[in-house]
Amino acid sequence: MKRIKDFLWPLAGLGAVCFSGWLLYQELKGISADAVLASLAAIPAQRWALAVLSTLVAYGALAWYDRIALLHLGHKLGWGFISAVSFSTYALSHNIGASVFSGAVVRYRAYSSKGLTAPEVGVLVALCSFTFGLGSVLMGSFVLLFEPELVLTLFDAPLWAARAIGGSMLAGVGLYVVGSLLHFKPFHIGKFQIFYPRPAIVVRQLLAAPLELLGAAGIIYFALPADAGVSFFAVAGAFVASFSAALLSHAPGGLGVLEYVFVKVLPTLDRADVVAALLVFRLLYLIVPLVFAIVMVALFERARLAETFGKSS
Repeated sequence: MKRIKDFLWPLAGLGAVCFSGWLLYQELKGISADAVLASLAAIPAQRWALAVLSTLVAYGALAWYDRIALLHLGHKLGWGFISAVSFSTYALSHNIGASVFSGAVVRYRAYSSKGLTAPEVGVLVALCSFTFGLGSVLMGSFVLLFEPELVLTLFDAPLWAARAIGGSMLAGVGLYVVGSLLHFKPFHIGKFQIFYPRPAIVVRQLLAAPLELLGAAGIIYFALPADAGVSFFAVAGAFVASFSAALLSHAPGGLGVLEYVFVKVLPTLDRADVVAALLVFRLLYLIVPLVFAIVMVALFERARLAETFGKSS
């Protein structure tokens, strides 16, 4: 059974890439490569700078995820170490897929060197994932309440149903906050207990998670033409929908899935401009961080190896 599971997620991810790639081809088959290159060349330097700044905001918020989880566990580590671990973790997991598992390996190697136990790292990984999920639900509820037309381009449903779902999602976030304030009893899942974090932790989660999503969406927004005729909130809503779908697909880097959903959610935009903006997103949010992360992990493991051999000698 375990051997089957080892192949199941990679196969699911590959299937998602192939299927979404075919759907994306149907959407974009009329666009020439020259048109996309022209859109890339037309991005002014100041909007490139704003896209880079948005990337830094997104990865800074991701480091805050780890910081929040460590505060919940009662560990105080330096921002520099946390930022390096978080950056490497997310740069690798966003590209590899199955972020919970790939992120756990990197975090365990790093945080165990600072005294965290395996169960503590497991709680940290779970809380970071929950923080992202909380932000996605919160942002998704705002989109469904105030811009439901964005999601209705994907699903044939009445407007009131979209807003009702958005209201329910916002109520769920509110219940989580109330549970923390009133110290609700922990959830029991088998032998595990899930405790509500302290209110100070919850406040940080509610700030960090939307900030990360807004930063990542900002990369795409600033890579689009200034006169594209689309608001930042609409781009952020499209990003939340497309990035969530990409993560759920388990496709490496959300390849094809993110692009297809984003194009479908904002059909009025020039397709060449959208493809160019998404290429900028992949460059700044995925590819460049991946290169730096590989170097950082290699240097860390080299230092750990030297330390091990130093002790043995």
